[in-house]
Amino acid sequence: QVQLVESGGELVRPGGSLRLSCAASGRTFALYAMGWFRQAPGKERAFVAAITWTGGSPDYADSVKGRFTISRDNAKNTVYLQMSSLKPEDTGVYYCAADNNHYNYNYLAWKYWGQGTQVTVSS
Repeated sequence: QVQLVESGGELVRPGGSLRLSCAASGRTFALYAMGWFRQAPGKERAFVAAITWTGGSPDYADSVKGRFTISRDNAKNTVYLQMSSLKPEDTGVYYCAADNNHYNYNYLAWKYWGQGTQVTVSS
């Protein structure tokens, strides 16, 4: 089993920046990929970004390309999401996800989930 704990969500003004963290514990050596999803009120959970644990280029949703950066610290078993030029439409609960075998744009395909952290972009 793998446990994921997100942190860093808060209220931020449009145009601002924020960094989310996701700390993994447990059987992290078996992980293949970690990612971030977000869910706005009344909407389905949507893919934001993903990164493999062993290398390869990160992957981003079109809506966040050029503004968000996903990175990992293998020594700390932690994945980060650096968000800049934030917009009100970035508001939502941000969830960290992990999987042993793949990554997928569909949230249903991911095995492990954190509890979520709220990001609100508003003036």
